[in-house]
Amino acid sequence: MTLDPNYIANYANTFITTLIDYSPKVISALIILFIGLYAIRIINRLIRKIMVKRNLDATLSKFLADILLWVLRVLLFVTFIDKLGIGTSSFVAILGAMGLAVGLSLQGSLSNFAGGMLIILFKPFKVGDTIEAQGVQATVLEIQIFVTKLITSNNQTIFIPNGTLSNGTIINYSMQGSRRADLTISISYETNLKIAKDTITAVLKNNPKVLTSPIAEVSVKNITDNAIQIAVRPWAKNEDFSSVVSETLENCKLAFDTAGITFQPYVTEVSKNNK
Repeated sequence: MTLDPNYIANYANTFITTLIDYSPKVISALIILFIGLYAIRIINRLIRKIMVKRNLDATLSKFLADILLWVLRVLLFVTFIDKLGIGTSSFVAILGAMGLAVGLSLQGSLSNFAGGMLIILFKPFKVGDTIEAQGVQATVLEIQIFVTKLITSNNQTIFIPNGTLSNGTIINYSMQGSRRADLTISISYETNLKIAKDTITAVLKNNPKVLTSPIAEVSVKNITDNAIQIAVRPWAKNEDFSSVVSETLENCKLAFDTAGITFQPYVTEVSKNNK
């Protein structure tokens, strides 16, 4: 098969002419794209600074800034397409059809977006709160558009979809500012109950991290076949809660050793029928 030199020359001339005619649109569209991306970055930073200066809630600020960022990016993309000479009306129609198809296939993502909006509006928690949800207990690092980012006490990062999170049970340990520890100490029947309770009460009073109001409770919780269980319920600020729990247990053990009181170990009853 032989190629006509005239055909090749005409094709090359047409291609070069089209390229020359279309290159200004491509160059201007690329300039708009790069300038637009830079401008969006500056606008996003400026909006965040304004929100911080006006003491807007950090959770709401981050969420609104993320939404604004994506809206500006979509508008920039439409402008870029229009500058290339592609009809925006037909493009918007195609985009709408694609959006419908994507929306039907990504119903879970839309549910997560709606869940994020519910979290922002009703504020069951905010950034920095310690919560328990979906079987995990962690501190809220960030509330994103589709997921909430948490970090556990052992530095593990957890992402929970907002749809699942907003529809489930959430325990917020930080909302009230203080927490009560529920500890149980078992003593034997030979132990003087009053001395044991007085010893525990003294331990709590000597700990400055234990709040004086509400008053810590030291009472008999249960009487089992082999021990008397004492409920120890001190109150502490959220930031002191973990240390109050560990210090209470440790100091009670040291005080019991000084007073000659021994903890009653937990005894598991084994049936005689077990082999």
